Amino acid sequence: MTDYDFDYFVIGGGSGGLASAKKAAELGAKVAVADFVKPSPAGTTWGLGGTCVNVGCIPKKLMHTSSLFRETQADMHGLGWESKTSHSWEKMVGEVNGYIKGLNYGAKGELRDAKIKYYNKFAKFAGPNTIELEDKKGAKEQVTAKNILIACGGRPNLGGYPGAEECCISSDDIFWRKNPPGKTLVVGASYIALETAGFVAGFGFDTTVMVRSILLRGFDQDIATKIGEYMEKKGIKFVRQTVPSKFEKTADGKTKVFVDDKEFGVYDTVFIAIGRTGCAGWLNLEAAGVPYDAKTGKVKANEDDSTSVPHIYAVGDVIEGLPELTPVAIQAGRLLANRLYGSKNKRNMDYADIATTVFTPIEYGAVGLTEDDAKKKFGDNMVVYHMLNKPLSWGLNSEREDDYGFFKVICDKSQDEKVVGIHLLGPDAGEVTQGLALAMKAGITKDDLDNCVGIHPTFAEAITTMYKETTLKKEGEEVSKPKSC
Repeated sequence: MTDYDFDYFVIGGGSGGLASAKKAAELGAKVAVADFVKPSPAGTTWGLGGTCVNVGCIPKKLMHTSSLFRETQADMHGLGWESKTSHSWEKMVGEVNGYIKGLNYGAKGELRDAKIKYYNKFAKFAGPNTIELEDKKGAKEQVTAKNILIACGGRPNLGGYPGAEECCISSDDIFWRKNPPGKTLVVGASYIALETAGFVAGFGFDTTVMVRSILLRGFDQDIATKIGEYMEKKGIKFVRQTVPSKFEKTADGKTKVFVDDKEFGVYDTVFIAIGRTGCAGWLNLEAAGVPYDAKTGKVKANEDDSTSVPHIYAVGDVIEGLPELTPVAIQAGRLLANRLYGSKNKRNMDYADIATTVFTPIEYGAVGLTEDDAKKKFGDNMVVYHMLNKPLSWGLNSEREDDYGFFKVICDKSQDEKVVGIHLLGPDAGEVTQGLALAMKAGITKDDLDNCVGIHPTFAEAITTMYKETTLKKEGEEVSKPKSC
């Protein structure tokens, strides 16, 4: 019997890796975690906790919330409050970064309390059961483990454009940037691109989004169009069917952007969000016999999260073809640890109907199929219900006369109108969608929604009063308007 240094070794100190490590330790395994952040091309680095805590969900949501405050003040002006519009980027970043560092410190304490060995060292494979660890000074050591988890996530892809690494920043940098962004170009149309453009513009900075093809690929395109229209109405400029060709620094430190090698414009900040690449290619997986896609930087995993090498597993953003979402990685990591070291309820991760929210200026919550995907799957059995609903807090703001929230419910008529997709636009979309996701997991039908009494006056009550039935909408077709009380 081989004697290993650890029962379970986790490569990556992000949400999925930490959750799996703590669960394994709770179940009695001898566990270690290695986490080391290579600086971004702009030189940004951070502490333990991974993308979500340091350069993702947490700072993004805080800055998004802050950026909505000016408009919220305008909403409250009609209810007697005088508006103030002063905002300090420097103070915000300082406070957000202080909060994140507290989370970093807390994560280290949790590992210590769970008796998990923490290596602040870069880990890669030296063999199927052997990990080589290198610290920031270049000192190396090796350890062995019976089971190994790859949870190293991914990093932003800057696209390979000439000058991009020297002139541009990504989501690795924006949340730690002490100087305000100023006039900003966002390259990309992903949720990261649109969320960032939204909060930068919300602070009053001139913001342009450069879009290669469509907004929010993979999401419901009816909703994506509405988000683009809403953002344009709020002053964000969109340049369609355009990609940069190169970037150059000006003498005063700004960035000159070229399209087809012709000057497009000069910006204080160019933010690139065209996708992310998994970090599997950094791990010397060849030494362990685990194949990976060199283009995507990701590995393939089986239903039990194992790779082609049975004792090497993967969870989170480093897996090919699965949702890149923090709660997904956490759930998968915990379930994996329970299957390896627990004694009961050995379930695999269920990747069906996972809800998410895009924190654009008008928030977008989604769970289940998009309208286009449902049409492909169910054909004429697909039915869609729509409803507009203006949040009450928007009602006394004359600048919001044409602003509405929006609900869409997609059903399969062949299964008693079972709900197969829900999409909504409006304030606190994530809070609303979370409850609806639970209902979808329970198999709700349209009749269940109709039979539920709404809470009045709330934005979410519209989900219970959607009586307008449509198929795929034709251009110019009206959707349901909210009824008066």
